[in-house]
Order: sequence, then structure tokens, then C-alpha cells
Amino acid sequence: MECTLVLLKPDALQRAIAGEIITRFERVGLKIVAAKIIQPSKDEYFHHYETIGKMISRRGQEAFDVTLEFMQEGPVLAMVLEGIEAVEVVRKMVGTTEPKAAQPGTIRGDYSHISFAYASENGLSLPNLIHASGDSNEAKLEIAHWFKDSEIFDYSTVHDKFTQGRK
Repeated sequence: MECTLVLLKPDALQRAIAGEIITRFERVGLKIVAAKIIQPSKDEYFHHYETIGKMISRRGQEAFDVTLEFMQEGPVLAMVLEGIEAVEVVRKMVGTTEPKAAQPGTIRGDYSHISFAYASENGLSLPNLIHASGDSNEAKLEIAHWFKDSEIFDYSTVHDKFTQGRK
């Protein structure tokens, strides 16, 4: 089984829609194997967004700074989800990074709508609700950053036969 990291960002928690988002992942057959609410430090976010994600190199210092400021507006709910091709499934469910471009039926398409241009013109971060690992290598690095091995659980559910192909 593959695992992936999901962070429900401060805007998801502040809007009180975390439960709806989690329900979507569970309904598709993904299993929560770790979860915690945390208020990460600047250093923890730097490691996540730059050391692992290379955000400054890809999008510039200003984008990084605005994102960091936004992420520190409140706690996040960090989760590890497990399932068959979990990274790809979660990315598909989350939708594109820019909410305006996210398709209806995706989490961002259904719960957010702001564009990169609007956020940039107004000096805002992009409140797009959720972070999901970009690929399986990134998922492994992110999970190791946010969770100790002892915080990740292996357990069975009555649904494993149908959602994970187990006998």
C-alpha cells in the first residue's frame, strides 16, 4: 500500500470543513493511518516547502513568504492516508493548485475559487485548503518530516477487502 501526506491548511480548519474533506477521502477507500493538529514553526515549514518542495526555486521568495505567513495563521491537520496509488488518487481528488482552475467535483473546485492573479494583485496567499504530496518520493520525505514512525498505525478495517484488494 502507498501512503501520502495531506495537510488541511488553516483556511480549511477555520471554515470548519475538515470533516467534509476527510469524509471524501474515506468514501473513496483511503485509510487514515496517522493524524494530528499542529502549529508548525517557520523552520518546519521551510523544510516542508523549500527543502523538500523547492518552492523558492520554483515560484520565488515572495510566493514562499506569502505562503509561510498564511500557513502560520492557525493550526493545520496533518494526515497520512493509505491506499492503492494513494498519491495519485489524492492529487486527483484535491484538484489543481489554483482553485479557480480546479474542476467541479474536486475539493478545491467545490470549496474554493480564488485565482493566482487575484491573490497576487492583492498581496494574498492562495487559500486553497489543502496540501497533498506531489509524488511518491515527496510523500515519503514529507511523511518522515511530519510524523514519527510510532505515530503511523497499521490496522485493518471491514472495508479493506473492497478498498485495498485484501482477502
